[in-house]
Amino acid sequence: MKHHRDYSTINNIKRALSKDIRNKKLTGVCAGIAKHYDLPRLAVRVAAVAAFIMLPVVTGVAYVVASMLLPRSKYY
Repeated sequence: MKHHRDYSTINNIKRALSKDIRNKKLTGVCAGIAKHYDLPRLAVRVAAVAAFIMLPVVTGVAYVVASMLLPRSKYY
């Protein structure tokens, strides 16, 4: 039996895109993107590697910029 709550839950709180420090491999960018969009971390990492193989300069620059601009996650 499901119980519906009317007060704020974690799904109602607006989440900002941030790096996931707990599940990081390099800087936490892929883990943060996966967490924000509710995707599997492995799928995002595989897509990032595939993009890096096909477009290495663009993907490399985007990853470095994202790692510098995205804040660290406040919540673990």
